[in-house]
Amino acid sequence: MGDRWHVEVDRSLCIGSAQCVHTAPDGFHLDTARQSHPTAPETDAHERILAAAENCPVEAIMITLLGSGEPVFPPEE
Repeated sequence: MGDRWHVEVDRSLCIGSAQCVHTAPDGFHLDTARQSHPTAPETDAHERILAAAENCPVEAIMITLLGSGEPVFPPEE
């Protein structure tokens, strides 16, 4: 069994670029205000979700390991 992640979008940072939706269409959607939301805040670890976080122009997507809360993205400095 692989890792499970908690995915969160900081909507105070989100600018609605929709990069996450284009990168991981199953993982994110935009609401009517063009703010991103994870489709499943608790999900199996997936390369596309990580790529969406890495490609977010304002780094509004945070991913942590479910259970431990250990950061996946952004990585700790």
